[in-house]
Amino acid sequence: MKLINRVKSLRSSNGWTQEQFAQMIGVTRQTIISLEKGSYTPSLLLAMQIARVFERPVESIFYLEEESE
Repeated sequence: MKLINRVKSLRSSNGWTQEQFAQMIGVTRQTIISLEKGSYTPSLLLAMQIARVFERPVESIFYLEEESE
């Protein structure tokens, strides 16, 4: 299983830069870059902070996808 996220599309639709969004949730811009690329899996606490900023349930931002073999 692979964790997929909608952070980039949600951030963009709100008109926020990566730097602005990083400041909102208390991480670096590099963390946002890695998260949007899918190379970083956030902690549960960070995922919940992200969900709070977007005012959405965690499950609508992060979800599991089956990896094809």
